Amino acid sequence: MIQVDNITKRYGEQPAVNRLSFQVADGEILGLIGPNGAGKTTTIRILCGVVKPDAGKVRVAGYDPGEQGDEVRSGIGVLTETAALYPNFSGIENLRFFAELYGVDDPGRPDELIEEFGLGEHKNRKAGTYSTGMKKRLGLAKALLHKPSILLLDEPTSGLDPAGIAMVLEEIERLNTERGVTVVLCSHVLHQLETVCRRYVIIDRGQVLAQGTVRELAKSHPGPCVVEVDTDYDLDGDVYCGVPATRLSTGHTRFILSSRDEVPRLIRELSQNASVYSVVLKGEDLQSVYFRLTEGTQDE
Repeated sequence: MIQVDNITKRYGEQPAVNRLSFQVADGEILGLIGPNGAGKTTTIRILCGVVKPDAGKVRVAGYDPGEQGDEVRSGIGVLTETAALYPNFSGIENLRFFAELYGVDDPGRPDELIEEFGLGEHKNRKAGTYSTGMKKRLGLAKALLHKPSILLLDEPTSGLDPAGIAMVLEEIERLNTERGVTVVLCSHVLHQLETVCRRYVIIDRGQVLAQGTVRELAKSHPGPCVVEVDTDYDLDGDVYCGVPATRLSTGHTRFILSSRDEVPRLIRELSQNASVYSVVLKGEDLQSVYFRLTEGTQDE
């Protein structure tokens, strides 16, 4: 569906992306993550044909965005960090204008979307008076007007309250599950990505640092495995698998293991002396792996 092969884009002497390569399968939700200035926004702009790479090849649904921009844009929905809206148009006027621009032949589509994203009672207000979160929801509705098969979303939940965040993430999941929409999602809020993304590409300074599922990334870039256990017994000071237990609160204990391979034996030994109600691994989530990979890069 999306193929990025060895692309480079420079602004002056500084490469925004530098020999960047990755692919997104049809129907996949991919998280594109990295520090500020890593090249995420430039990559999104290249994918939708707003800018051309200086070198390399890009294909989106079989088209070259730089040469066949209209064909690409007819099949993708884009939401950038600042939604491009007309501030003096009302919310519904914005959607009706863009529906006509996109050639949407369903006259009820704008009203359907403005209700779906909880903006019905504000639809006649000027978009310039909307809060940041309302503008973000209107921008996502705009991106969905023509029922695209690909969504390129740059920080789609920034400025939203918890209910708005849940709404957007549920909509992304629904579009993917029910319609098979392919999604590239950029965000700094990593725990949100883990609820919807299947795979990740981590970039820095325009290059890929790593890519894969959370499990694959944790396995290829291991670190200490922190295990927190809830039991009916205070284990403080006890030693299991050569690792002392550290009490966090009554019945809540932490172990720091060298790898996840030690976890099964630890739990077996614990179970001989206490009832184990929950086990949480703290060193192998997306955020932990991300910080291991990018540690120090933002300070250099």
